[in-house]
Amino acid sequence: MADITSEGAAGRRAEAQERLGSTAASDLGRHLAAPELISCVELLYFAYRDFTSDPDTMLEQYGFGRAHHRVLHFVHRNPGLKVAELLDILKITKQSLARVLKQLVDEGFIIQRAGSEDRRERRLYLSAKGGRLTDKLTQIQVKRVEGALATLGPGADALARQFLFAMINEKDRSQVEILIKGQRVEIAGEPGSNE
Repeated sequence: MADITSEGAAGRRAEAQERLGSTAASDLGRHLAAPELISCVELLYFAYRDFTSDPDTMLEQYGFGRAHHRVLHFVHRNPGLKVAELLDILKITKQSLARVLKQLVDEGFIIQRAGSEDRRERRLYLSAKGGRLTDKLTQIQVKRVEGALATLGPGADALARQFLFAMINEKDRSQVEILIKGQRVEIAGEPGSNE
């Protein structure tokens, strides 16, 4: 198993600096001068690993992965979401979404309907089966977050939300803020635009 202690990391940094020489080493030193921040990056990796591990296990039973989970989640939170809006939320290619969406539709987890005003639009809804799976996945992740926040005391939830929000690209924050409040907007182009 890899040594992930701070002593092991410090030793690896010193070895890297010796191999790189003084100029490159000083550049490396500036970038690695904040071990607390590097620890935060590592903690994000480990937290994400564990945050997704329980849903991953459940999703494997269906032959699904994390992309399926994200599609289910955002369609559940935004019934009637257009395919173009989902592409913008997930920041994935049309081809990637098409494969995942086809599987979810074919297996009865998601229902596609034509838009009421523009029949070319594809609006996405969860079926009852999709809703049950999504609720289970959400429940286990909410339980993990709730447990972690409970260890930190009062006000931890607000501080955690502020931190996570600050991690989002500034240009995307207003759209994310609207999405998490449950108020969907026309994300991809003009109101009434096709996918």
